[in-house]
Amino acid sequence: MSSTELPFVPPANVLPKVGTVRVAEGERLRSVELPGVTLTIRSRPPAREGLPPALFVHGLGGSSQNWSALMALLDGVVDGEALDLPGFGDSPPPDDGNYSVTGHARAVIRYLDASGRGPVHLFGNSLGGAITTRVAAVRPDLVRTLTLVSPALPEIRVQRAAVPTGLLAVPGVALLFTRLTREWTAEQRVRGVMALCYGDPGRVTPEGFRNAVQEMERRLRLPYFWDAMARSARGIVNAYTLGGQQGLWRQAERVLAPTLLVYGGRDQLVGFRMAQKAARAFRDSRLVTLPDAGHVAMMEYPETVALAFRELLEDAGELGAQRARRAGRADAGGDAVDEAGTDESMGG
Repeated sequence: MSSTELPFVPPANVLPKVGTVRVAEGERLRSVELPGVTLTIRSRPPAREGLPPALFVHGLGGSSQNWSALMALLDGVVDGEALDLPGFGDSPPPDDGNYSVTGHARAVIRYLDASGRGPVHLFGNSLGGAITTRVAAVRPDLVRTLTLVSPALPEIRVQRAAVPTGLLAVPGVALLFTRLTREWTAEQRVRGVMALCYGDPGRVTPEGFRNAVQEMERRLRLPYFWDAMARSARGIVNAYTLGGQQGLWRQAERVLAPTLLVYGGRDQLVGFRMAQKAARAFRDSRLVTLPDAGHVAMMEYPETVALAFRELLEDAGELGAQRARRAGRADAGGDAVDEAGTDESMGG
């Protein structure tokens, strides 16, 4: 993308601070500097020590806030963190301007390597699903399980509603769109996004809508907002055209981790018909289909997704191992706290 298509984006160290990012009760934010990229990490203090780590990766135009509801439901099961991809949420753009799926995957890998938290239970939605699929394929040592909510994997017949997003990848379209929509209010933009992403936008609470509008207002003041959107959209399109070992479906076949696939029947961006293909591609997969969900099931039906993830852990023997460790500590004379009630009620 040439410098004439979008406004000049200043280096990350001189970007303006346009406003505070919302932090839900029980959450905290921190900034992590890595080679070539700075990431904002959203986390919740673990309910107890020794919980396995988890990392959540959002989709195009999203942020770590997309995972807040699910993280809260799982804070007695995993030690959860969600990151803002470079150029999204509260993370500044990457130093090299690389918004490809590989570039985003590299940022995730750098964080996991630097933090020493791997292997993690890795979650991804939409673009985040493509990113985490690539991470799990090339660095299986970093991934315990993989949970994909409407992953952006290549489709021959793209959903009609997804075409405008794909057009953002075309040089000049992002600038044209910003000009055409200059008079749109943040409320109008949020309603459009929710109509596109939710199976039933009526499930959004008034508070949730107000929070989304405030976040949209904040993002629109960022000088790199549309650049990050356009380049990341181009990254998805380019990833769809890759063949050979770099093809996303070929990489899905290489994933060794137990994989949970969640697809929404009302998804306007990722075809529901792709669910069965994904279930065949990932060698150790479990498929959950939610007929009334749209593109962001973890936001629409977090309890159901949490329950499905717990069942994945149960099948993988992880929950039983956690209970055994707690029982062992209690038998050794530690503080015995009955967590069984919390475990069994989570997501039910």
